[in-house]
Amino acid sequence: MPKRLVLIAIVAVGLWLWKVTDVPERQLILQLEGPGWSDVRAMDLQVVDSEERILKREERFFADGPPPEVTFKASLPEGTFQTLLLLKVRDREQWLPLRGRLAVGEKEAIVHSLRLPDTRR
Repeated sequence: MPKRLVLIAIVAVGLWLWKVTDVPERQLILQLEGPGWSDVRAMDLQVVDSEERILKREERFFADGPPPEVTFKASLPEGTFQTLLLLKVRDREQWLPLRGRLAVGEKEAIVHSLRLPDTRR
């Protein structure tokens, strides 16, 4: 019986250490403000670390434009990362790039408000 208790205690400590050192899953919430979003047909989100490794990449497609709030889930440690959001806009050949910085702290949810740049050129 004592041997089993020792084994169970070792497994429990191992699971606890594994959970404590695990990178938490976070929600990146993009709040889409201003005009023009109804013309967006696709989004390609990329989160890149300081060594230019892609930590997260996800594409979304929309028939009639995205909803006012788009949420992406990503396992990210605390720190600062570069973001690239590529947008496919209706009637435009090229993707529209939106570059930014993402500061990740202790919170699970990271909220960013975005506006489209003027594309009438």
